[in-house]
This record gives sequence, C-alpha cells and structure tokens, in this order.
Amino acid sequence: MTDPLILYTNPMSRGRIARWMLEEVGAAYHTEVVAFGSPMKSPQYLAINPMGKVPAIRHGETVVTECAAICAYLADAFPEAGLAPPLAERGAYYRWLFFAAGPLEAAITDRDLGMEPNIAQQGRVGYGSIESVLETLEVAVSAHEFIAGPHFSAADVYLGSHIGWGLQFGSLESCPAFADYWARVSEREAYRRASSLDAQAARQNASPL
Repeated sequence: MTDPLILYTNPMSRGRIARWMLEEVGAAYHTEVVAFGSPMKSPQYLAINPMGKVPAIRHGETVVTECAAICAYLADAFPEAGLAPPLAERGAYYRWLFFAAGPLEAAITDRDLGMEPNIAQQGRVGYGSIESVLETLEVAVSAHEFIAGPHFSAADVYLGSHIGWGLQFGSLESCPAFADYWARVSEREAYRRASSLDAQAARQNASPL
C-alpha cells in the first residue's frame, strides 16, 4: 500500500508551487487548506511546520516544508514521473533549483522592499546585485528548452513559478527570454490542472461578505 500523501496549502500562497509539482508526479494526494492567521499558527499546524506557513506535505511519516525541498523530494519519491535527471547529470538541476530558492528570491524580495544593497554592501549578501542575478537568469533560460537541459524537471516547476509570478505582478521586468520560458513551462497540462484546483479552492474558501 502506498503511503498517504497530504498537501497543506492555501490557494493564495506559494502552496501553488507544491500543487503544481504534485500534479506533475501524478500521485494521489489529499488537500488540507489552511487559512491565514490563527489556523496557520495553531498548535496543530505548528506541529507540521513550526514556521506556521504553507505549503507543507506529509508523505507517510515524512514531513517536508519549503517549496524547493518539496519539489526535490517529490521528484525523488516518484521517479517514474521523470522529473529529476540521473544523479550524474544533476549539476544544472540542483544549481538552478537552489539558485531560485536563494539568490533569485532574496534579490527580488529585497528590491520589492526597497532594501537593495549598495556597492559596498554587495559583497555581504549571497546574490551580490539584483542586476547580476537577472542577467544570469536571462542567459540560463535562453540556453536550453528547459532550465536543466532539454527535459522538463522539478527545477522548472520551482523556477518557472518564480518567473511566472514575477511577470504577473511586476517584480520581474518582462523580456523575451523570461516570457518565452514561462510560455513553455506554463503550457503543461499539470500546471493547468493545478491552477484550476487552486482557483476552485480559493472560491470555496473565500470569506463571506
């Protein structure tokens, strides 16, 4: 018997990344929608994620939090989906998965909050400057059809989500390389299913007027 798989999420959160990844692997899972505020900080949910944030997954007795970790875990837990390269070919896969989780997210967040480091401070932050991060990313998404080579992987779920949201909400300035890459990854059927499920969950859990 396969271990039960539970997604703890909110449709207006980064849980959309985990949902997309779950749809890609094709495993059966149960969804627990966790409301913002006190439910997310309740003792019951803090036992799942002490940060009091979504998403999280429970797979049998294994709990995984953090979107990049969830993507990597699910790719390994369900190898038949083909979402992680063979171990000897994982250099680019790991590089860009954690580039998005580290330098990209940190740089974009700092810019959104008006906290970009000056030249003297750039050596003290992991990403250096947002200009170097975005230049590096633009080259990377232009080099191959997908971020780690010719095949779609879990790294595309995670990085693609960041680029898609950045283009949608204006935290990333649109350029042909970003727009073309997002068009490629967002046309996947699993992404469409995940988006539809999150839209349905948002409607069902909307606060009454």
